[in-house]
Amino acid sequence: MAVRNQFDEQLQNLHHQLLTMGMLVEEALHQAVQALVDKNVKLAQEVIDGDREINDAEMEIEKKCFTLIALQQPVGSDLRRIATTLKVSTDLERIADHAVSIAKTTVRLQGEVYAKPLIDIPKMGKLVQDMVRDALDAYIHMDKDKAKAIANRDDEVDAFYKEIFTDLIGLMTQDQSLINQATHLLLTAQYLERIGDYVTNICEWIVYMDSGKKVELNQ
Repeated sequence: MAVRNQFDEQLQNLHHQLLTMGMLVEEALHQAVQALVDKNVKLAQEVIDGDREINDAEMEIEKKCFTLIALQQPVGSDLRRIATTLKVSTDLERIADHAVSIAKTTVRLQGEVYAKPLIDIPKMGKLVQDMVRDALDAYIHMDKDKAKAIANRDDEVDAFYKEIFTDLIGLMTQDQSLINQATHLLLTAQYLERIGDYVTNICEWIVYMDSGKKVELNQ
């Protein structure tokens, strides 16, 4: 019984570490988009500099997952929980990488006057940020139904991307001097679209953790 209690405590610590990492990623994403909208290079640099902490958290979670598997040889739901934590931490780290890429866009565009106010990009950013937060909540409660509903919202992300793509291509066609700016903003929309895909991956792992079945969501 003492061994089991110790194992449960280790699982719980792992669980908390992932949630802490998730909150860091969510905040990095929020700050990256806000920095782009406000042309706040200082805030963008904070996102870039803060990525090391997120990378360190991902590596620590990975190390603990492999240690638990090696020493405890878990099976069934315990093994699924550890595997899910490992996979989710990887997807969160990739989301953070895209937040850094958005922050770097702010740095590259500093001093430029936007051709038009950024409206759809921050809306798209808010959508994927909410998806990240809700996916973490679904992970906490092992709620596969909520995870499936979150994954379905990726259609909204894709719709935003298509609208932004069309708008920016139109700007570049009308005024070639805007090609550099529009290209960077188009890449930003692409980063946000990819974040939606990573959240969908996380939701698939939540379903797996709960049911033991790996399914493809929102295909």
